Amino acid sequence: MRFNSEKEFAEWNLKRGKPASAIPERKPSKYHSIMEECDGIKFQSKKEAKYYRELLCRVHAGEVKYFLRQVPFHLKGGVKYLVDFMEVMADGKIRYVDVKGYKTKIYEVKRKLVEAVYPVKILEA
Repeated sequence: MRFNSEKEFAEWNLKRGKPASAIPERKPSKYHSIMEECDGIKFQSKKEAKYYRELLCRVHAGEVKYFLRQVPFHLKGGVKYLVDFMEVMADGKIRYVDVKGYKTKIYEVKRKLVEAVYPVKILEA
């Protein structure tokens, strides 16, 4: 629910029997992941943020030249699949990595479609 002013928010809280300044409770995410921010970037889960920090260490160590986040793959029907990380290794090879805590059916289907349409293999972390 969106409010146009603090007054509207306070009135709404009072109607519900709560203090006027009460902060609304957030609904837990569908798969109970907790968003985390790192280097000013908001990640969908703590696991993804941890993998990002590990990638930074691997870049510093020289194992990875560089990496990109949220790389899109466009599929038929206007469907877009975002892979979490594209890593360019020191030897020039490219790896695509998705950080997953829970694999949904939609994820499995989209991953297989991407691998069928593009000459890539998506790894899971």
